Amino acid sequence: MTASVPTTPATLDVVAIGNAIVDVLARSDDAFLAEHALTKGGMQLIDADMAENLYADMGQAKEISGGSAANTLAGLAALGKSCGFIGQVNDDQLGAVFAHDVRALGIRFDTPAVQGDIPTARCLILVTPDAQRTMNTFLGASQFLPEQALDLDLIRSAGILYLEGYLWDPTQPRAAMRAAIDAARGAGRKVAFTLSDNFVIDRHRADFIDLIDRGQIDILFSNEGEICSLAQQDDFDTAVATIAAKVPVLVSTCGERGAIAIVDGVRYEGPAAPVAQIVDTTGAGDLFAAGFLAAHIDGRSVQDALSLGAAAAAEVISHWGARPEEDLGIIRDKLFL
Repeated sequence: MTASVPTTPATLDVVAIGNAIVDVLARSDDAFLAEHALTKGGMQLIDADMAENLYADMGQAKEISGGSAANTLAGLAALGKSCGFIGQVNDDQLGAVFAHDVRALGIRFDTPAVQGDIPTARCLILVTPDAQRTMNTFLGASQFLPEQALDLDLIRSAGILYLEGYLWDPTQPRAAMRAAIDAARGAGRKVAFTLSDNFVIDRHRADFIDLIDRGQIDILFSNEGEICSLAQQDDFDTAVATIAAKVPVLVSTCGERGAIAIVDGVRYEGPAAPVAQIVDTTGAGDLFAAGFLAAHIDGRSVQDALSLGAAAAAEVISHWGARPEEDLGIIRDKLFL
């Protein structure tokens, strides 16, 4: 199945559907971690009661909106692209924080907040003096994005629909994303999908392969481990070849070795951008996707897209947090002088 020819020009560059999460960062010590039975340096999913109790016990915290697809949009917006986001928050304090942050970036966000006792998703991050981050994630309201919350006209208005694999796991958002794909492809738009994590692939490999086999994915983002998991191959090149034969654009990041893209059967390679000091790798893949897509939208070469992806990823891993702090537009302009 291929997308029909667009009947109207796109008015937005990218609309993304993803988890609406607020990262809550606070400094801590080993005694606090031990008191709350937390595994130092690990990540665990927690329930609502633990999220509320841990949040209440944390020290002074810094709240930064996150979520994989939303992070990618933050990078795209910083690179001058017009964007919209669809994701579920509650009508609570952190929901207001998320909505404010995403709108402050110039990103359209109109999904109605839900009422009730399922709070906005948050990742409670405790940072010890040795810079270890212990993450406790409560997915909350983000797991309950219903199909009826979709703005189909917004989806049809964007040149690219960008979907976050993490959100494929819960039932309601999965149905919503299927409907969004149908709307986008019916309007002749492209669909980009990021695989997100091996655990998502393990649970939903059949769905992802079906989407790919039916030609519903135009741009697929992955890392080395994810593409091997999807193809069920131990060898990276074999895995890439297996999947690239089925999608127009396949992009796979390879950490410090850079990234590759296979576009219409032609393979391109790009190095990682230099970083003076790696502080926090959270969001590296999200910002790589932002840089790649921005260059793609601008009609630049695949090599340029890989370079801008690497530069955006390098910026975000040079500081705490998964949103860019430097002006990505300036980084782009220097890169393409």
